[in-house]
Amino acid sequence: MTSPKLLNRLTFRQLQVFRAVYDQHSYSRAAETLGLTQPAVSAQIRQLEQALGQPLFKYAGRTLHLLPAADALAASTRAIFGQVSRLQMTLSDMAGTIRGELNLAAVSTAQYVVPYLLARFRAHYPNVQVRLRVCNRRQALERLAERCDDLVIMARVPEDEALVFMPILDNEMIPVVWPGHPLLEAKAPTLEDFARHYVLMREPGSGVRSAFEELAADQDVRLQHAIELGTNEAVKQGVMAQLGVSVLPRLAVRLEVEAGLLAPLALPGFPLRHSWCTVHPRERFPTPVTELFLRFVREHLSELHAHFSAPPSPLPSHGVDCLPVTAY
Repeated sequence: MTSPKLLNRLTFRQLQVFRAVYDQHSYSRAAETLGLTQPAVSAQIRQLEQALGQPLFKYAGRTLHLLPAADALAASTRAIFGQVSRLQMTLSDMAGTIRGELNLAAVSTAQYVVPYLLARFRAHYPNVQVRLRVCNRRQALERLAERCDDLVIMARVPEDEALVFMPILDNEMIPVVWPGHPLLEAKAPTLEDFARHYVLMREPGSGVRSAFEELAADQDVRLQHAIELGTNEAVKQGVMAQLGVSVLPRLAVRLEVEAGLLAPLALPGFPLRHSWCTVHPRERFPTPVTELFLRFVREHLSELHAHFSAPPSPLPSHGVDCLPVTAY
């Protein structure tokens, strides 16, 4: 089949339907995503296969398998739709109105950084619609695998060549206690001393919890007395209420430390450092709006670092009255 004949028989709608089936690995899920009936999706794929002269998918039982022609077409459709999106962005830029959508997912620790970036990005591009979902690390990895978002912002990115990431800011995790806690008076407290108190922790799947548990395992320290709380804010409030001690991102407690409501504690092995990064699958070409956001972040990294790299605050006075603490 010659190229002109193929071009005359292909339609953008067929390619849109194909991309949905390819990404979802399912006719029914693709139909739901596109707002079509399953027979309509099947008809579009059948017409596309007739135009190409090759099958794209094959069912084995209830599992949809991708054939070699589908992989080849997927690479071409990503390039085609990417070019169309860039054309739309160029035309919007010429008209002075950049439009589009930016769908982000960010781990909960990054919620202290991402709004700062989005506020400045939106100031430059007010017609870009932004959607941000905050989740824990496990959920972020799931969303990354399922390609739910344009970008995921997280720390501790998996070592996977299929992922593209860009570090944006260090995430420092530090031990915190309430002012007047006995450990603040100890000469050289250890993680074992810290673990004798009730340790307030996020839910399983939290990146902060995982990093802290890995350090405790490396130092052969058992975290026997843990109380699980669902959010960083609940953990902060728990420490201020003298319910227990915790490890939290420095940015999450910066205001409370400056106000003397929480006190950082010097322990061996801290601070734990992992960079927050933007992440997306390598095989998924960023949309023009996503590329615009990534370029914006790169150009404003020095401003971001300057804003969040405040000089360390002095430790508050240890003379604050507190309830007696029982070590276990």
